[in-house]
Amino acid sequence: MHYRAFAQRRERAEPPAGIETLRLLRFTALSIPIYAAAQPVIAFVPAILARDYGIPLAGLGLVYLIGQVVNSLLDPVIGTLSDRTGSRFGRRRPWIAGGGVLFLIGASMLFFPPEGVGLGWVAAGVLLYYCGASAAQTALLAWSGEVSGNYNERTRIASQFTLLSASALVLTLLMPALADQLRPSDGPLRLTLFGVLVVLTGIPGLLLTLTALPDRTAPDNGEPFHLKRTLGAVFGNRLLLRVLAADAAVLTGQGIRTSLMLFIVTFYFQRPEWAAGIFLFQYAFGVLAGPIWQRIGLTLGKSHAAVAAELVQAAINFGLVLLTPDRFGLMLLLAALQGLSQGSGNLMLRSMVADIADLHRAETGEDRVGLYYSVFSVSMKLGGALALGIALPLVAAFGFDPKAASNPPAALNALLLVFALGPALAHTVAASLVWRFPLDAARHARIRRQIENRDDVYAATLVPAE
Repeated sequence: MHYRAFAQRRERAEPPAGIETLRLLRFTALSIPIYAAAQPVIAFVPAILARDYGIPLAGLGLVYLIGQVVNSLLDPVIGTLSDRTGSRFGRRRPWIAGGGVLFLIGASMLFFPPEGVGLGWVAAGVLLYYCGASAAQTALLAWSGEVSGNYNERTRIASQFTLLSASALVLTLLMPALADQLRPSDGPLRLTLFGVLVVLTGIPGLLLTLTALPDRTAPDNGEPFHLKRTLGAVFGNRLLLRVLAADAAVLTGQGIRTSLMLFIVTFYFQRPEWAAGIFLFQYAFGVLAGPIWQRIGLTLGKSHAAVAAELVQAAINFGLVLLTPDRFGLMLLLAALQGLSQGSGNLMLRSMVADIADLHRAETGEDRVGLYYSVFSVSMKLGGALALGIALPLVAAFGFDPKAASNPPAALNALLLVFALGPALAHTVAASLVWRFPLDAARHARIRRQIENRDDVYAATLVPAE
């Protein structure tokens, strides 16, 4: 390669540290349909397909289990392959484009099922949905970690994803409320509204993301894939493992709270009319969380902000112990505070992954940003799985039964304690894992200079252009 061509490629691949707000909004646009589809696919689609379309629950459970397994296995494969993809469109764009199309097809199959739909149709839709979402989201997260080498700019990018994901959740939670106003208990109508939201945001979101920013090509000296080296790059990186474990703890805490929220509102407070509204109430405040914690992250630094965020969430959840059946106002206050801290720890941890990838690149010369974001995604799914595996059996062991007409006070108190203390302990663990994290802004600046100097030395060895 000629030096001039190398220099031009670097210029195209490295946008300025400060990305224009409109371009950043375009770049993150695809996160809206992805997050808008995520909760309905898990929380609403199985129940509606079983109740209104007669799909067996056992079959649905098996299909979703296989889909989640495939989804988790695909993430590191796609992350590694996208790191090595060479095309004139870049290395992340092809995966986002292909994954985005599969995601929209799969989501459409689930949200617009035909009359007489069978389990085979659902299985195909679930697999296409998960495969597409995995490819698009993994590649997009990896791309977000390399569009800027600036330490604070990465926090800004991550906060934009947080803001849009919270906004998508609010829009999604409005759909059941709208459906109930039009035709109460109409499952197919709910699916249709979910589908319209995903399609109307998905097509333009995909186009906006693909055209927003330049995409790098794969390294010229890319080596063949080696499983042992790939696993070593993950499990041999202590900083990465700390961040992954912290993120899994965060998601476990959030998942316990989410999985038990409906039970708390319906059985503990006897407020079934708030069953859907409590989520909407919390996520409405969550829209404000991104800009707030972006500012905190810029002021304190990522690791200190992550510790602060997790301790704040732990304190809020410890505060839930003070609840009694007649203190629903306090529940709403704590839900609002939870919304204001929503995703704060995740935001910082996501930004830290790109910095860890830079450190690995400086030490080894290997670009692993796609791989690192893919295993980060796996930790997110692990956290959600741990939440369900811990919370539901635990409250059942204490005697809580959601099918019973009423539950004894001891079971309801146990439900409250798991709801409060489970997330509180999980967030405390997350804070301890990133306490005194050694990769700060000053060290990252030195790492970036080392990487840039190495690139300059490599460029100087190339044959000058005539």
